[in-house]
Amino acid sequence: MSGADLDELRRLRRARDQMDRDYAHPLDVPALARTALMSTAHFSRRFREAYGETPYSHLMTRRIERAQALLRRGELSITEVCFAVGCTSLGSFSSRFTEIVGCTPSAYRARDHDDSQTVPGCMAMMLGRVRRERAQPS
Repeated sequence: MSGADLDELRRLRRARDQMDRDYAHPLDVPALARTALMSTAHFSRRFREAYGETPYSHLMTRRIERAQALLRRGELSITEVCFAVGCTSLGSFSSRFTEIVGCTPSAYRARDHDDSQTVPGCMAMMLGRVRRERAQPS
């Protein structure tokens, strides 16, 4: 890997780290591309090549993972959880949650989460992380 490739990967990682850290803040692909010092199209293309998913998909996965933790606690309404993780539309949040988790936020909250209380948070995050299939080059 050349020095230029490593530099680009560092800049992509900087944008990914920003998504992981600031998921609850308003973030969009053009702002993330600026963080990586790239055009929006180039950033989106290179991010997908490097991480196997689009920047938006990565951001939404982080938001849904955090929403799962908040729903397990049961202290906030689903609407409050939606806004707490940075989503601005309850309908879009519910649709994406259902797509990623496999059930609605209400159904997820209603589940028995007692078993998850004994698993350290870092392991729960790793085990609960959504795994997307990477397309194999043809």
